[in-house]
Amino acid sequence: MSHDFVLEPAERWLAHDPDPETQSELRRLIDAARAGEEGVRAELAERFTGPLEFGTAGLRGVLGAGESRMNRAVILRTTAGLARHLLATLGDKARSAGVVVGYDARRMSREFAEDTACALAAAGIPSHLSPVPCPTPIAAFAVGHLGAAAGVMVTASHNPPEYNGYKVYWDNAAQIIPPHDTGVATAIDASPPADQVPRMPFDEARQKGLVRDFPEEIEPSYLRAIRGVAVRSDGDRSLRIVYTPLHGVGNRLVRKALAEAGFTRVTSVPEQAEPDGAFPTVAFPNPEEKGAMDLAFALAREEGADLVLANDPDVDRLAVAVRRPDGDYVQLTGNQVGVLLGHYLLTEGPAGNAANERRLVLASCVSTPLLGVIAAALGVHYEETLTGFKWIANRAMDIERSTGARFVFGFEEALGYTIGPLVRDKDGIGAAVVLAELAAVRKAEGKTLLDELEAIHREHGLYVSGQRSYTLRGVDGVGKIAAIMDALRKSPPADIGGVPVTAWRDFEARTRTSSDGRTEPLVLPPSNVLVYELDGGSRIIARPSGTEPKIKFYFDVREGVAAGEPLGDVEARAAARLDALARAFSALAGIG
Repeated sequence: MSHDFVLEPAERWLAHDPDPETQSELRRLIDAARAGEEGVRAELAERFTGPLEFGTAGLRGVLGAGESRMNRAVILRTTAGLARHLLATLGDKARSAGVVVGYDARRMSREFAEDTACALAAAGIPSHLSPVPCPTPIAAFAVGHLGAAAGVMVTASHNPPEYNGYKVYWDNAAQIIPPHDTGVATAIDASPPADQVPRMPFDEARQKGLVRDFPEEIEPSYLRAIRGVAVRSDGDRSLRIVYTPLHGVGNRLVRKALAEAGFTRVTSVPEQAEPDGAFPTVAFPNPEEKGAMDLAFALAREEGADLVLANDPDVDRLAVAVRRPDGDYVQLTGNQVGVLLGHYLLTEGPAGNAANERRLVLASCVSTPLLGVIAAALGVHYEETLTGFKWIANRAMDIERSTGARFVFGFEEALGYTIGPLVRDKDGIGAAVVLAELAAVRKAEGKTLLDELEAIHREHGLYVSGQRSYTLRGVDGVGKIAAIMDALRKSPPADIGGVPVTAWRDFEARTRTSSDGRTEPLVLPPSNVLVYELDGGSRIIARPSGTEPKIKFYFDVREGVAAGEPLGDVEARAAARLDALARAFSALAGIG
Protein backbone atom coordinates (compact mmCIF):
# COMPACT_ATOMS: atom_id res chain seq x y z
CA MET A 1 0.00 0.00 0.00
CA SER A 2 1.45 3.38 -0.98
CA HIS A 3 1.58 6.28 1.46
CA ASP A 4 1.29 10.00 0.81
CA PHE A 5 4.17 11.34 2.88
CA VAL A 6 2.93 14.92 2.59
CA LEU A 7 -0.81 14.65 3.20
CA GLU A 8 -0.85 11.86 5.79
CA PRO A 9 1.16 13.77 8.47
CA ALA A 10 -0.99 16.84 7.82
CA GLU A 11 -4.20 14.86 8.24
CA ARG A 12 -2.94 13.29 11.49
CA TRP A 13 -2.01 16.70 12.86
CA LEU A 14 -5.35 18.17 11.82
CA ALA A 15 -7.22 15.45 13.69
CA HIS A 16 -5.63 16.58 16.98
CA ASP A 17 -5.34 20.36 16.52
CA PRO A 18 -7.40 22.03 19.30
CA ASP A 19 -7.36 25.51 17.71
CA PRO A 20 -10.18 26.30 15.26
CA GLU A 21 -8.03 28.94 13.54
CA THR A 22 -5.14 26.65 12.65
CA GLN A 23 -7.58 23.80 11.94
CA SER A 24 -9.19 25.96 9.27
CA GLU A 25 -5.81 27.06 7.89
CA LEU A 26 -4.53 23.49 7.60
CA ARG A 27 -7.76 22.16 6.13
CA ARG A 28 -7.57 24.79 3.35
CA LEU A 29 -4.01 23.73 2.55
CA ILE A 30 -4.89 20.03 2.50
CA ASP A 31 -7.88 20.65 0.22
CA ALA A 32 -5.76 22.81 -2.10
CA ALA A 33 -3.07 20.13 -2.25
CA ARG A 34 -5.62 17.45 -3.10
CA ALA A 35 -6.93 19.73 -5.86
CA GLY A 36 -3.43 19.96 -7.30
CA GLU A 37 -2.90 23.66 -6.59
CA GLU A 38 0.67 24.59 -7.48
CA GLY A 39 3.17 24.95 -4.63
CA VAL A 40 0.82 23.81 -1.85
CA ARG A 41 2.36 20.36 -1.42
CA ALA A 42 5.77 21.97 -1.00
CA GLU A 43 4.39 24.30 1.66
CA LEU A 44 2.77 21.41 3.51
CA ALA A 45 6.01 19.47 3.35
CA GLU A 46 7.81 22.41 4.93
CA ARG A 47 5.24 22.59 7.74
CA PHE A 48 5.82 18.91 8.52
CA THR A 49 9.59 18.53 8.35
CA GLY A 50 9.48 17.40 11.98
CA PRO A 51 8.72 19.06 15.31
CA LEU A 52 10.28 22.43 16.06
CA GLU A 53 13.58 21.73 17.74
CA PHE A 54 13.62 22.59 21.43
CA GLY A 55 16.95 24.42 21.44
CA THR A 56 18.51 27.75 22.41
CA ALA A 57 16.56 27.43 25.67
CA GLY A 58 13.20 26.95 23.96
CA LEU A 59 11.29 27.21 20.71
CA ARG A 60 11.11 29.80 17.97
CA GLY A 61 9.39 29.63 14.61
CA VAL A 62 6.91 31.07 12.13
CA LEU A 63 3.31 31.24 13.28
CA GLY A 64 0.91 28.88 11.52
CA ALA A 65 -0.56 25.40 11.42
CA GLY A 66 1.67 22.33 11.47
CA GLU A 67 4.21 20.61 13.66
CA SER A 68 7.08 22.75 12.31
CA ARG A 69 5.31 26.05 13.08
CA MET A 70 4.44 27.94 16.25
CA ASN A 71 0.81 27.39 17.27
CA ARG A 72 -1.34 26.45 20.24
CA ALA A 73 -0.96 22.72 19.59
CA VAL A 74 2.84 23.03 19.77
CA ILE A 75 2.61 25.18 22.91
CA LEU A 76 0.38 22.66 24.69
CA ARG A 77 2.62 19.70 23.90
CA THR A 78 5.70 21.71 24.90
CA THR A 79 4.17 22.75 28.20
CA ALA A 80 3.10 19.19 28.92
CA GLY A 81 6.74 18.16 28.46
CA LEU A 82 7.99 21.02 30.63
CA ALA A 83 5.52 20.12 33.39
CA ARG A 84 6.54 16.46 33.29
CA HIS A 85 10.24 17.34 33.53
CA LEU A 86 9.63 19.84 36.35
CA LEU A 87 7.70 17.32 38.41
CA ALA A 88 10.31 14.63 37.78
CA THR A 89 13.25 16.83 38.79
CA LEU A 90 11.90 19.41 41.25
CA GLY A 91 8.75 17.67 42.52
CA ASP A 92 7.25 19.57 45.44
CA LYS A 93 9.12 22.77 44.58
CA ALA A 94 7.38 22.87 41.21
CA ARG A 95 4.00 22.42 42.92
CA SER A 96 4.67 25.08 45.55
CA ALA A 97 6.92 27.67 43.88
CA GLY A 98 5.27 27.52 40.47
CA VAL A 99 6.36 28.90 37.12
CA VAL A 100 6.63 32.52 35.98
CA VAL A 101 4.84 33.08 32.66
CA GLY A 102 5.51 36.28 30.76
CA TYR A 103 4.67 37.30 27.22
CA ASP A 104 5.32 40.15 24.81
CA ALA A 105 2.95 41.95 22.42
CA ARG A 106 3.40 39.72 19.36
CA ARG A 107 0.58 37.93 17.63
CA MET A 108 -0.70 35.01 19.74
CA SER A 109 1.58 35.79 22.68
CA ARG A 110 -1.24 36.21 25.18
CA GLU A 111 -3.01 33.09 23.90
CA PHE A 112 0.18 31.03 24.15
CA ALA A 113 0.81 32.32 27.67
CA GLU A 114 -2.70 31.40 28.83
CA ASP A 115 -2.44 27.94 27.25
CA THR A 116 0.85 27.50 29.10
CA ALA A 117 -0.74 28.48 32.39
CA CYS A 118 -3.75 26.20 31.84
CA ALA A 119 -1.61 23.17 30.97
CA LEU A 120 0.59 23.79 34.01
CA ALA A 121 -2.49 24.11 36.21
CA ALA A 122 -3.82 20.76 35.00
CA ALA A 123 -0.49 19.24 36.09
CA GLY A 124 -0.85 20.81 39.54
CA ILE A 125 1.77 23.50 38.93
CA PRO A 126 0.75 27.10 39.67
CA SER A 127 1.83 29.93 37.40
CA HIS A 128 2.64 33.57 38.05
CA LEU A 129 1.22 35.19 34.92
CA SER A 130 2.10 38.68 33.80
CA PRO A 131 -1.17 40.66 33.69
CA VAL A 132 0.03 42.64 30.66
CA PRO A 133 2.69 42.20 27.97
CA CYS A 134 6.06 42.54 29.67
CA PRO A 135 9.77 42.82 28.83
CA THR A 136 11.83 39.65 28.91
CA PRO A 137 14.15 41.07 31.62
CA ILE A 138 11.13 41.48 33.92
CA ALA A 139 10.10 37.84 33.45
CA ALA A 140 13.68 36.66 34.07
CA PHE A 141 13.95 38.89 37.14
CA ALA A 142 10.62 37.58 38.44
CA VAL A 143 11.86 33.97 38.39
CA GLY A 144 14.62 34.82 40.84
CA HIS A 145 12.64 37.37 42.84
CA LEU A 146 9.76 34.96 43.45
CA GLY A 147 11.96 31.89 43.88
CA ALA A 148 10.00 30.16 41.14
CA ALA A 149 10.78 26.66 39.94
CA ALA A 150 11.01 27.84 36.33
CA GLY A 151 9.95 30.54 33.93
CA VAL A 152 8.43 30.78 30.47
CA MET A 153 8.66 33.88 28.30
CA VAL A 154 6.53 33.89 25.15
CA THR A 155 8.52 35.99 22.69
CA ALA A 156 10.36 35.85 19.40
CA SER A 157 12.64 38.67 20.54
CA HIS A 158 13.92 40.56 17.46
CA ASN A 159 12.62 38.18 14.77
CA PRO A 160 10.26 39.30 11.97
CA PRO A 161 6.53 39.80 12.66
CA GLU A 162 5.52 36.32 11.51
CA TYR A 163 7.55 34.66 14.30
CA ASN A 164 6.86 33.79 17.91
CA GLY A 165 8.72 31.75 20.50
CA TYR A 166 8.80 30.09 23.91
CA LYS A 167 11.85 30.68 26.13
CA VAL A 168 12.38 28.61 29.28
CA TYR A 169 14.24 29.51 32.49
CA TRP A 170 15.21 27.13 35.29
CA ASP A 171 14.98 27.83 39.02
CA ASN A 172 18.32 29.68 38.93
CA ALA A 173 16.59 32.36 36.78
CA ALA A 174 18.84 31.62 33.78
CA GLN A 175 17.85 30.05 30.48
CA ILE A 176 18.02 26.28 30.63
CA ILE A 177 21.07 24.35 29.52
CA PRO A 178 21.90 20.61 29.63
CA PRO A 179 20.67 18.42 31.16
CA HIS A 180 17.38 20.27 31.53
CA ASP A 181 16.99 21.34 27.90
CA THR A 182 17.42 17.76 26.71
CA GLY A 183 15.20 16.53 29.54
CA VAL A 184 12.41 18.86 28.50
CA ALA A 185 12.87 17.93 24.82
CA THR A 186 12.59 14.23 25.66
CA ALA A 187 9.45 14.86 27.70
CA ILE A 188 7.93 16.86 24.82
CA ASP A 189 8.55 13.94 22.47
CA ALA A 190 6.58 11.74 24.87
CA SER A 191 3.67 14.19 25.14
CA PRO A 192 0.27 13.09 23.80
CA PRO A 193 -1.41 14.73 20.81
CA ALA A 194 -2.33 18.32 21.58
CA ASP A 195 -6.06 17.74 22.04
CA GLN A 196 -5.24 15.11 24.67
CA VAL A 197 -2.99 17.38 26.76
CA PRO A 198 -4.93 18.15 29.96
CA ARG A 199 -5.88 21.81 30.26
CA MET A 200 -7.69 23.38 33.19
CA PRO A 201 -10.14 26.10 32.10
CA PHE A 202 -8.54 29.48 32.71
CA ASP A 203 -11.23 30.82 35.05
CA GLU A 204 -11.18 27.62 37.08
CA ALA A 205 -7.40 27.79 37.37
CA ARG A 206 -7.67 31.34 38.67
CA GLN A 207 -10.34 30.37 41.21
CA LYS A 208 -8.15 27.53 42.48
CA GLY A 209 -5.13 29.80 42.80
CA LEU A 210 -3.25 27.96 40.09
CA VAL A 211 -3.01 31.09 37.94
CA ARG A 212 -1.91 34.23 39.77
CA ASP A 213 -0.92 37.64 38.45
CA PHE A 214 2.60 38.91 39.01
CA PRO A 215 2.78 40.47 42.48
CA GLU A 216 2.63 44.26 42.32
CA GLU A 217 6.13 44.59 43.80
CA ILE A 218 7.88 42.99 40.81
CA GLU A 219 8.40 46.18 38.79
CA PRO A 220 9.25 48.42 41.79
CA SER A 221 11.73 45.82 43.05
CA TYR A 222 13.34 45.58 39.63
CA LEU A 223 13.61 49.37 39.32
CA ARG A 224 15.18 49.61 42.79
CA ALA A 225 17.70 46.99 41.73
CA ILE A 226 18.47 49.00 38.58
CA ARG A 227 19.22 52.03 40.73
CA GLY A 228 21.52 49.84 42.80
CA VAL A 229 23.83 49.04 39.87
CA ALA A 230 24.62 52.71 39.23
CA VAL A 231 28.32 53.49 39.29
CA ARG A 232 28.13 57.26 39.63
CA SER A 233 25.35 59.69 40.48
CA ASP A 234 26.95 62.78 38.93
CA GLY A 235 27.29 63.86 35.32
CA ASP A 236 25.17 66.05 33.09
CA ARG A 237 21.81 64.29 33.20
CA SER A 238 20.19 66.99 31.12
CA LEU A 239 21.46 65.31 27.96
CA ARG A 240 18.75 64.77 25.37
CA ILE A 241 17.82 61.17 24.57
CA VAL A 242 15.68 59.85 21.73
CA TYR A 243 14.29 56.40 22.44
CA THR A 244 12.44 53.79 20.40
CA PRO A 245 11.03 50.43 21.52
CA LEU A 246 10.41 49.46 17.86
CA HIS A 247 6.72 48.73 18.53
CA GLY A 248 7.69 46.51 21.46
CA VAL A 249 6.93 46.60 25.16
CA GLY A 250 9.79 48.78 26.38
CA ASN A 251 8.52 52.35 26.29
CA ARG A 252 6.83 52.65 29.68
CA LEU A 253 9.40 50.83 31.79
CA VAL A 254 12.54 52.09 30.05
CA ARG A 255 11.40 55.68 30.35
CA LYS A 256 10.52 55.12 34.00
CA ALA A 257 13.93 53.62 34.72
CA LEU A 258 15.66 56.52 32.95
CA ALA A 259 13.54 59.09 34.78
CA GLU A 260 14.34 57.54 38.16
CA ALA A 261 18.03 57.83 37.22
CA GLY A 262 17.57 61.55 36.52
CA PHE A 263 17.15 61.43 32.74
CA THR A 264 13.98 63.41 32.05
CA ARG A 265 14.73 64.83 28.60
CA VAL A 266 13.73 61.63 26.83
CA THR A 267 11.57 61.66 23.69
CA SER A 268 10.08 58.46 22.30
CA VAL A 269 9.56 57.95 18.57
CA PRO A 270 5.77 58.42 18.46
CA GLU A 271 5.14 56.10 15.52
CA GLN A 272 6.87 53.24 17.36
CA ALA A 273 6.06 53.95 21.01
CA GLU A 274 3.07 51.64 21.50
CA PRO A 275 3.20 47.83 21.35
CA ASP A 276 2.08 46.50 17.98
CA GLY A 277 2.75 42.94 16.88
CA ALA A 278 2.33 43.92 13.23
CA PHE A 279 5.43 46.19 13.45
CA PRO A 280 3.98 48.55 10.82
CA THR A 281 7.04 50.81 10.39
CA VAL A 282 9.74 48.13 10.22
CA ALA A 283 10.00 44.94 8.19
CA PHE A 284 12.39 43.40 10.70
CA PRO A 285 12.18 44.76 14.28
CA ASN A 286 15.87 44.29 15.01
CA PRO A 287 17.75 47.55 15.67
CA GLU A 288 20.78 46.02 13.91
CA GLU A 289 18.88 45.77 10.62
CA LYS A 290 19.32 48.52 8.04
CA GLY A 291 16.50 51.06 8.23
CA ALA A 292 15.08 49.89 11.57
CA MET A 293 16.22 53.07 13.34
CA ASP A 294 15.55 55.57 10.56
CA LEU A 295 12.63 57.18 12.40
CA ALA A 296 14.72 57.47 15.56
CA PHE A 297 17.54 59.16 13.65
CA ALA A 298 15.11 61.58 12.02
CA LEU A 299 13.67 62.55 15.42
CA ALA A 300 17.15 62.83 16.91
CA ARG A 301 18.12 65.35 14.23
CA GLU A 302 14.99 67.39 14.98
CA GLU A 303 15.62 67.28 18.73
CA GLY A 304 19.38 67.73 18.58
CA ALA A 305 19.67 64.64 20.76
CA ASP A 306 22.95 63.63 22.36
CA LEU A 307 22.07 59.95 22.43
CA VAL A 308 19.76 57.54 20.61
CA LEU A 309 18.66 54.36 22.40
CA ALA A 310 16.64 51.51 20.95
CA ASN A 311 15.41 48.20 22.29
CA ASP A 312 14.17 45.22 20.36
CA PRO A 313 10.49 44.28 20.91
CA ASP A 314 11.01 42.24 24.09
CA VAL A 315 13.57 44.71 25.50
CA ASP A 316 16.43 42.29 26.08
CA ARG A 317 18.72 43.95 23.49
CA LEU A 318 19.98 47.53 23.38
CA ALA A 319 21.18 49.56 20.40
CA VAL A 320 23.00 52.87 20.78
CA ALA A 321 23.77 55.74 18.43
CA VAL A 322 25.69 58.93 19.21
CA ARG A 323 26.05 62.31 17.59
CA ARG A 324 29.22 62.83 15.58
CA PRO A 325 31.14 66.12 15.50
CA ASP A 326 29.40 66.93 12.19
CA GLY A 327 26.02 66.73 13.91
CA ASP A 328 24.77 63.52 12.33
CA TYR A 329 24.51 60.16 14.08
CA VAL A 330 26.49 56.96 13.99
CA GLN A 331 25.18 53.69 15.37
CA LEU A 332 27.64 51.84 17.57
CA THR A 333 28.18 48.14 17.12
CA GLY A 334 27.28 45.66 19.81
CA ASN A 335 30.99 45.13 20.40
CA GLN A 336 31.57 48.85 20.89
CA VAL A 337 28.71 49.15 23.38
CA GLY A 338 29.93 46.04 25.21
CA VAL A 339 33.43 47.49 25.49
CA LEU A 340 32.11 50.87 26.68
CA LEU A 341 29.93 49.28 29.38
CA GLY A 342 32.53 46.74 30.48
CA HIS A 343 35.37 49.27 30.62
CA TYR A 344 33.24 51.76 32.57
CA LEU A 345 32.07 49.17 35.11
CA LEU A 346 35.61 47.84 35.59
CA THR A 347 37.47 51.15 35.78
CA GLU A 348 34.96 53.27 37.70
CA GLY A 349 32.85 50.68 39.50
CA PRO A 350 33.78 49.09 42.85
CA ALA A 351 37.19 47.43 42.56
CA GLY A 352 37.74 43.89 43.73
CA ASN A 353 39.72 43.19 46.86
CA ALA A 354 42.60 40.86 46.10
CA ALA A 355 42.34 39.28 49.54
CA ASN A 356 38.79 38.09 49.32
CA GLU A 357 37.13 39.10 46.08
CA ARG A 358 37.78 38.70 42.39
CA ARG A 359 35.84 40.46 39.69
CA LEU A 360 34.46 38.53 36.76
CA VAL A 361 33.42 39.48 33.22
CA LEU A 362 32.32 37.18 30.42
CA ALA A 363 31.64 37.43 26.71
CA SER A 364 30.53 35.06 24.00
CA CYS A 365 33.28 33.60 21.83
CA VAL A 366 32.08 35.59 18.79
CA SER A 367 32.35 38.94 20.59
CA THR A 368 35.36 41.23 20.36
CA PRO A 369 38.48 40.04 22.20
CA LEU A 370 39.00 43.61 23.47
CA LEU A 371 37.05 43.10 26.72
CA GLY A 372 39.43 40.26 27.57
CA VAL A 373 42.43 42.50 26.91
CA ILE A 374 41.01 45.19 29.21
CA ALA A 375 40.19 42.63 31.89
CA ALA A 376 43.73 41.20 31.77
CA ALA A 377 45.23 44.68 32.16
CA LEU A 378 43.09 45.22 35.27
CA GLY A 379 43.65 41.78 36.79
CA VAL A 380 40.00 40.81 36.27
CA HIS A 381 38.96 37.22 35.56
CA TYR A 382 37.66 36.89 31.99
CA GLU A 383 36.21 33.95 30.12
CA GLU A 384 34.54 33.33 26.78
CA THR A 385 31.52 31.09 26.41
CA LEU A 386 29.57 29.59 23.56
CA THR A 387 27.19 31.88 21.72
CA GLY A 388 23.94 32.42 23.60
CA PHE A 389 23.30 34.25 26.83
CA LYS A 390 22.29 31.03 28.56
CA TRP A 391 25.97 30.06 28.57
CA ILE A 392 27.11 33.44 29.91
CA ALA A 393 24.59 33.44 32.76
CA ASN A 394 25.11 29.85 33.82
CA ARG A 395 28.91 30.03 33.56
CA ALA A 396 28.91 33.22 35.65
CA MET A 397 27.04 31.41 38.41
CA ASP A 398 29.39 28.43 38.23
CA ILE A 399 32.42 30.70 38.70
CA GLU A 400 30.70 32.70 41.44
CA ARG A 401 30.04 29.49 43.38
CA SER A 402 33.47 27.95 42.87
CA THR A 403 35.66 31.02 43.38
CA GLY A 404 33.56 33.61 45.20
CA ALA A 405 34.13 36.03 42.31
CA ARG A 406 31.76 38.96 41.87
CA PHE A 407 30.11 39.00 38.46
CA VAL A 408 30.35 42.50 37.03
CA PHE A 409 29.29 42.28 33.40
CA GLY A 410 28.52 39.95 30.53
CA PHE A 411 27.84 40.63 26.87
CA GLU A 412 27.49 39.23 23.39
CA GLU A 413 28.01 41.19 20.20
CA ALA A 414 24.37 40.82 19.10
CA LEU A 415 23.40 43.79 21.34
CA GLY A 416 23.04 41.69 24.50
CA TYR A 417 24.33 42.95 27.87
CA THR A 418 23.70 42.34 31.56
CA ILE A 419 24.96 44.37 34.50
CA GLY A 420 25.90 42.18 37.46
CA PRO A 421 23.58 39.46 38.80
CA LEU A 422 20.41 41.58 38.64
CA VAL A 423 19.03 39.66 35.62
CA ARG A 424 20.50 36.34 34.55
CA ASP A 425 19.77 37.11 30.91
CA LYS A 426 20.17 39.98 28.48
CA ASP A 427 18.76 43.16 30.00
CA GLY A 428 18.16 46.06 27.64
CA ILE A 429 16.71 48.21 30.43
CA GLY A 430 19.57 48.05 32.90
CA ALA A 431 22.08 48.44 30.07
CA ALA A 432 20.27 51.54 28.79
CA VAL A 433 20.39 53.23 32.19
CA VAL A 434 24.11 52.52 32.76
CA LEU A 435 25.00 53.56 29.21
CA ALA A 436 23.10 56.83 29.66
CA GLU A 437 24.95 57.33 32.95
CA LEU A 438 28.30 56.91 31.21
CA ALA A 439 27.27 59.38 28.49
CA ALA A 440 26.21 61.91 31.16
CA VAL A 441 29.48 61.56 33.07
CA ARG A 442 31.55 62.11 29.94
CA LYS A 443 29.35 65.00 28.76
CA ALA A 444 30.08 66.81 32.02
CA GLU A 445 33.77 66.42 31.14
CA GLY A 446 33.19 67.83 27.64
CA LYS A 447 33.55 64.40 26.03
CA THR A 448 31.38 61.97 24.10
CA LEU A 449 31.14 58.19 23.88
CA LEU A 450 33.19 58.41 20.68
CA ASP A 451 35.95 60.12 22.67
CA GLU A 452 35.68 57.35 25.25
CA LEU A 453 36.10 54.66 22.59
CA GLU A 454 39.13 56.43 21.13
CA ALA A 455 40.80 56.59 24.55
CA ILE A 456 40.22 52.85 25.03
CA HIS A 457 41.67 52.04 21.61
CA ARG A 458 44.74 54.19 22.15
CA GLU A 459 45.44 52.34 25.38
CA HIS A 460 44.61 48.78 24.32
CA GLY A 461 44.72 48.76 20.51
CA LEU A 462 42.04 49.15 17.88
CA TYR A 463 39.90 46.07 17.46
CA VAL A 464 37.62 46.01 14.43
CA SER A 465 34.99 43.33 14.18
CA GLY A 466 32.71 42.46 11.30
CA GLN A 467 30.14 39.88 10.38
CA ARG A 468 28.78 38.34 7.23
CA SER A 469 25.38 36.70 7.66
CA TYR A 470 23.74 34.62 4.93
CA THR A 471 20.06 33.65 5.11
CA LEU A 472 19.19 30.31 3.51
CA ARG A 473 15.50 29.59 4.03
CA GLY A 474 13.55 26.37 3.79
CA VAL A 475 14.53 22.72 3.87
CA ASP A 476 17.16 23.25 1.17
CA GLY A 477 18.67 26.07 3.17
CA VAL A 478 19.16 23.90 6.25
CA GLY A 479 20.99 21.36 4.09
CA LYS A 480 23.20 24.01 2.49
CA ILE A 481 24.22 25.41 5.87
CA ALA A 482 25.12 21.92 7.11
CA ALA A 483 27.10 21.23 3.93
CA ILE A 484 29.13 24.43 4.33
CA MET A 485 30.08 23.57 7.90
CA ASP A 486 30.92 19.97 6.94
CA ALA A 487 33.17 21.10 4.09
CA LEU A 488 35.04 23.54 6.33
CA ARG A 489 35.59 20.76 8.88
CA LYS A 490 36.80 18.19 6.37
CA SER A 491 39.24 20.54 4.62
CA PRO A 492 40.61 23.11 7.09
CA PRO A 493 42.48 25.79 5.12
CA ALA A 494 46.21 26.37 5.55
CA ASP A 495 45.69 30.06 4.87
CA ILE A 496 42.82 32.48 4.33
CA GLY A 497 43.38 35.32 1.93
CA GLY A 498 47.11 34.67 2.10
CA VAL A 499 47.19 34.89 5.91
CA PRO A 500 48.44 31.65 7.50
CA VAL A 501 46.07 29.74 9.80
CA THR A 502 48.02 29.05 12.99
CA ALA A 503 45.32 26.88 14.60
CA TRP A 504 41.68 25.99 14.27
CA ARG A 505 39.16 25.08 16.93
CA ASP A 506 36.23 22.75 16.35
CA PHE A 507 33.78 23.17 19.21
CA GLU A 508 31.71 20.23 18.00
CA ALA A 509 34.69 17.88 18.22
CA ARG A 510 35.97 19.89 21.24
CA THR A 511 39.50 20.05 19.86
CA ARG A 512 42.05 22.72 18.98
CA THR A 513 44.46 21.74 16.22
CA SER A 514 47.64 23.71 15.58
CA SER A 515 49.11 24.12 12.10
CA ASP A 516 51.88 21.68 13.09
CA GLY A 517 49.26 18.99 13.76
CA ARG A 518 49.25 19.12 17.56
CA THR A 519 45.79 18.65 19.08
CA GLU A 520 44.48 19.62 22.49
CA PRO A 521 41.00 19.30 24.06
CA LEU A 522 38.55 22.17 24.55
CA VAL A 523 36.57 22.44 27.78
CA LEU A 524 33.52 24.29 26.45
CA PRO A 525 30.36 22.25 25.74
CA PRO A 526 30.08 20.87 22.20
CA SER A 527 28.61 23.27 19.65
CA ASN A 528 28.59 23.69 15.88
CA VAL A 529 31.24 26.42 15.85
CA LEU A 530 34.58 26.66 14.01
CA VAL A 531 37.28 29.18 14.94
CA TYR A 532 40.32 29.94 12.78
CA GLU A 533 43.25 31.64 14.51
CA LEU A 534 45.34 33.60 12.01
CA ASP A 535 48.93 34.75 12.06
CA GLY A 536 49.16 38.18 13.67
CA GLY A 537 46.22 37.72 16.04
CA SER A 538 43.25 37.99 13.68
CA ARG A 539 40.38 35.54 14.06
CA ILE A 540 37.54 34.11 11.97
CA ILE A 541 34.54 32.24 13.37
CA ALA A 542 31.87 30.28 11.49
CA ARG A 543 28.60 29.09 13.01
CA PRO A 544 24.96 28.54 12.08
CA SER A 545 22.43 30.71 13.91
CA GLY A 546 20.53 28.98 16.69
CA THR A 547 17.30 30.89 16.07
CA GLU A 548 17.21 31.82 12.37
CA PRO A 549 17.95 30.13 9.01
CA LYS A 550 21.35 31.77 8.77
CA ILE A 551 25.03 30.94 8.70
CA LYS A 552 27.23 33.59 10.26
CA PHE A 553 30.90 34.41 9.82
CA TYR A 554 32.66 36.67 12.35
CA PHE A 555 35.94 38.52 11.77
CA ASP A 556 38.21 40.25 14.31
CA VAL A 557 41.23 42.33 13.33
CA ARG A 558 43.58 44.21 15.68
CA GLU A 559 45.70 47.21 14.75
CA GLY A 560 48.12 49.00 17.05
CA VAL A 561 47.75 52.76 17.42
CA ALA A 562 50.96 54.79 17.33
CA ALA A 563 51.28 57.87 19.53
CA GLY A 564 49.67 60.81 17.78
CA GLU A 565 48.48 58.72 14.85
CA PRO A 566 45.01 59.74 13.59
CA LEU A 567 42.58 57.03 14.58
CA GLY A 568 40.90 57.29 11.19
CA ASP A 569 44.06 56.04 9.51
CA VAL A 570 44.18 53.03 11.82
CA GLU A 571 40.51 52.32 11.24
CA ALA A 572 41.00 52.43 7.48
CA ARG A 573 43.86 49.93 7.65
CA ALA A 574 41.88 47.58 9.89
CA ALA A 575 38.73 47.87 7.75
CA ALA A 576 40.67 47.03 4.58
CA ARG A 577 42.21 43.97 6.23
CA LEU A 578 38.83 42.86 7.55
CA ASP A 579 37.14 43.25 4.17
CA ALA A 580 39.86 41.22 2.47
CA LEU A 581 39.51 38.44 5.04
CA ALA A 582 35.70 38.44 4.75
CA ARG A 583 35.77 38.17 0.95
CA ALA A 584 38.39 35.43 1.03
CA PHE A 585 36.60 33.36 3.66
CA SER A 586 33.16 33.70 2.05
CA ALA A 587 34.67 32.50 -1.23
CA LEU A 588 36.36 29.62 0.58
CA ALA A 589 33.00 28.61 2.05
CA GLY A 590 31.35 28.80 -1.38
CA ILE A 591 28.84 31.48 -0.47
CA GLY A 592 28.42 35.18 -1.00
